[in-house]
Amino acid sequence: MSKSCKGLAMELVKCLSESDCVKIENRPYRECAREKSPSISSECVGLRETYFNCKRGQVDMRARIRGNKGY
Repeated sequence: MSKSCKGLAMELVKCLSESDCVKIENRPYRECAREKSPSISSECVGLRETYFNCKRGQVDMRARIRGNKGY
């Protein structure tokens, strides 16, 4: 994993670990991150989208030259 997205990944895991999906339903992180259910907070959904854009920026050649935005 690239260092530029590592902080986002850690925040996403932390947010998901505090969600009802993982705590109450005892489902894996990956499964909870994929779905758009009310058991995940809007903060986690935002972090998921930001992490996706960060990873996509690593593949995009224009963004690779300029670097990822934000984080």
